[in-house]
Amino acid sequence: MEPPRDHHHQQEEEPSRLSQPHTTCPSCGGPTRFPPPPNISATPSYIPIRFPAVNLPNPPTNSKEAIIRTPVPQPQKVDPISPPYHFTTPSKIIRSQDDIVWFHSSPIFHNFLGFVVSLSESIKSHKLSDPCHVSSTIEVIISILQTLSDYVDEIPPAPQSSRYGNVAYRAWHERISSDAESFMLTFLPPDLHGATVELVPYFTDSFGNSSRIDYGTGHETNFAAWLYCLARLGIVKEEDYPALVARVFVKYMDLMRKLQLTYSLEPAGSHGVWGLDDYHFLPFIFGSSQLIDHKHMKPKSIHNDDILENFANEYLYLSCIVFVKKAKKGLFAEHSPLLDDISSVPTWNKVNSGMLKMYKVEVLEKVPIMQHFLFGSIIKWV
Repeated sequence: MEPPRDHHHQQEEEPSRLSQPHTTCPSCGGPTRFPPPPNISATPSYIPIRFPAVNLPNPPTNSKEAIIRTPVPQPQKVDPISPPYHFTTPSKIIRSQDDIVWFHSSPIFHNFLGFVVSLSESIKSHKLSDPCHVSSTIEVIISILQTLSDYVDEIPPAPQSSRYGNVAYRAWHERISSDAESFMLTFLPPDLHGATVELVPYFTDSFGNSSRIDYGTGHETNFAAWLYCLARLGIVKEEDYPALVARVFVKYMDLMRKLQLTYSLEPAGSHGVWGLDDYHFLPFIFGSSQLIDHKHMKPKSIHNDDILENFANEYLYLSCIVFVKKAKKGLFAEHSPLLDDISSVPTWNKVNSGMLKMYKVEVLEKVPIMQHFLFGSIIKWV
């Protein structure tokens, strides 16, 4: 029988192995022809587990990763515009992800997002009923929204069998569109009457699409853009921000819920069970800010029906939870798993910062939503 061959002292080797340099076996000290081990002192090419998330070299592969890596947006003072004015009819410009990247790199984008954050900060740790400064302009805007609500009462839904999209909504939208310019003139000073050409499209697009009879976060963002335009024009000032949320935005939310229920507006671009809400995002931002540092209510309190019943009228976040629970059937964890997951976050401050990051990624970075965003001389494409 042929004795076993010692692999450390092989004499018959393939031609390719003969040319390799000898190394020493760590066990017996004999020569070997295996390649030397790599130089472990060299800088590793892998990324350590705790490598800072913001410095990862590759782009995110999914929204969750993108949200985690996104810095928390910060408040900014609104950049005012000054004469001479060159108001123009705003138009849609975003067509691709490259356009999104370009827009997000612009100062106007950061200023707009900073405005949304400032609104959130202005309502921090405050109930909706807390006293706040209400200017004459704010009162006029509230009365305009009330008029739009009255129009709903005057234009009842048409009898039809389809689940979504009552055609009577088109008559309502046509009526507000025809009155929109006169609404703007009720609070614009004479030197800014020309701004109606820009303000009207943002305003009318804030309440849904009359052709598709739908509504979603893109329309809600246009309402925020309309408020931002008013801020840039100096119509609303920083001291008005608490009232913009607690009075104007709440009135807007009441109107939108009424429209959704009366005319069965279809959710535009709904994420289904993986979305926050079929229609809205901003009330979750403002509402979570309201609850920061609350002594008794925590994110998990949304599962307490007594808390929801007693405090939904004071906190936007809780009112949204109540609406979702009424609109959707079944277990909350099944029809709203994202909201259920968020309820396990320890503090409202973390919820709020996460909502701001999510708004940037899930709304402002999505082409299907932002392709409807408008650009003119106030919100300029630069």
